[in-house]
Amino acid sequence: MKAAYVPSAVELRKRRKDAISAILRYVVLTLVAVVMIYPILWLVGATFKTNNEIFTSVSFIPKRIDFTPYINGWNTRTKFTFATFFMNTFSFVVPKIIFCLVSSTLVAYGFARFEFPCKKLLFSLLMATMFLPAVVTRIPLYILWKQFGLLDTYVPLIAPTVFANEPFFVFMLIQFLRSVPTYLDEAAIIDGCNSFGVLWRVLLPALKPALISCTIFQFVWSFNDFLGPLIYVTSLAKYPVALALKMSIDQSSGIVEWNQILAMSFLALLPALILFFAAQKYFVEGVTSSGVKG
Repeated sequence: MKAAYVPSAVELRKRRKDAISAILRYVVLTLVAVVMIYPILWLVGATFKTNNEIFTSVSFIPKRIDFTPYINGWNTRTKFTFATFFMNTFSFVVPKIIFCLVSSTLVAYGFARFEFPCKKLLFSLLMATMFLPAVVTRIPLYILWKQFGLLDTYVPLIAPTVFANEPFFVFMLIQFLRSVPTYLDEAAIIDGCNSFGVLWRVLLPALKPALISCTIFQFVWSFNDFLGPLIYVTSLAKYPVALALKMSIDQSSGIVEWNQILAMSFLALLPALILFFAAQKYFVEGVTSSGVKG
């Protein structure tokens, strides 16, 4: 009969040291997580508070639960509810995402898989636009869309994405495609695929994590965009959520219902949170990895 294994003193000290290290690590991570998530908890709690309680209490726990701020904030003081503003927002955010993914994928595919004259120069120019401040193009673009008669529409917000105007996404997809083995393309060509067939049948499935990452980035940036709609959209009926929240601050009466504004701000935050947590696995994989495995 074999004797029971008895760990040595060195092994016991090592196990104790590892356990203490793990406990300290989780304690630190928990404290950091609480600090990071506290503003969101306070935001949720403040939606149930009165104005006086918001400015006099740092606790995120309200004295009572009252959904009146959500009801009044949703109905607004205009003839439109926040349902209209949410629909307006999605009416240009969704096309922006679709056009951005299509155009960025095509441009990235061209740079990653094909050889053509002045390729390095064009790629350098594309990357250089990443360092071009958006404010430089505001006035020329405004004059352009004004001459086209497209102000107070969503076209100025959507149209640039048709031409892959987001070099960050193009660069991300290029780096992802460069790490995908070219023999997959060659095998598909031997099987009878043309260039678009290779992209559709071989590369797009491999690009899924990167495309989901681009979707999340574009959704958050477009959904929270304030300056773009402020410049091009003037009709109240076409306001997105960002402008509607600013409109909720009634300066004329001098009374600002902050609980209603915070309630609508929390609702405006929900779509991005839901999208992120629903696609968290692919988002992390798309950002941290740069190709296929195996």
